[in-house]
Amino acid sequence: MTQNLWTEVDRYITDLLVPADPVLDEALQASNTAGLPPHNVSPNQGKLLMLLALIHKARTILEIGTLGGYSTIWLARALPADGHLITLESNPKHAEIARENIARANLAHLVEVRVGQAVDTLPQLDNEKYNPFDLIFIDADKSSNPEYFAWALKLSHQGSLIIADNVVRNGSVIEVNSDDPSVQGVRRFNELLASEPRVSATAIQTVGNKGYDGFAIALVTSDN
Repeated sequence: MTQNLWTEVDRYITDLLVPADPVLDEALQASNTAGLPPHNVSPNQGKLLMLLALIHKARTILEIGTLGGYSTIWLARALPADGHLITLESNPKHAEIARENIARANLAHLVEVRVGQAVDTLPQLDNEKYNPFDLIFIDADKSSNPEYFAWALKLSHQGSLIIADNVVRNGSVIEVNSDDPSVQGVRRFNELLASEPRVSATAIQTVGNKGYDGFAIALVTSDN
């Protein structure tokens, strides 16, 4: 009954504040038809990402974990005409679907999809001497979140925003002895957030049609 209520409230909010969008709807349908896992953010969370990028006036965005490009589209819509978004995806099939969805959204000129394990493509970004990113969204395999956070700090600047999804995991994040690598990855990530002097961070629990979870948000307050 609780999940039904969460879903109904999500639907109510989405119907009011996130009206139907053919481009985004088609991106979800294309991902579903291709057999991609249904791990995309919800529509209201996608709009939250866009609003955060707009509020932050982000010109450069890094996304770790593309899937079918649904969140990518939301984030890219916040960019100015000369903005740039790089999104990293380990699965070539997912990356292909994402590129098609991004092109259909007329955002291909703003978005670059890179294929490969993020632990390999993140060092490449560093080697290419990219300017630090204004906003970084982490939404890939949770067991690697500590490594992704380390790279996010390396590729950010004072004032950058780092957002990480799925940090509550239906409440299992409090299970100290969990044998789930994703839970342990998130726990270590949260501990790093707490101990890192270069960021000011918090985490929020969420409920909705995606169940019970949450996200973390950190502001980089110092370069050193």
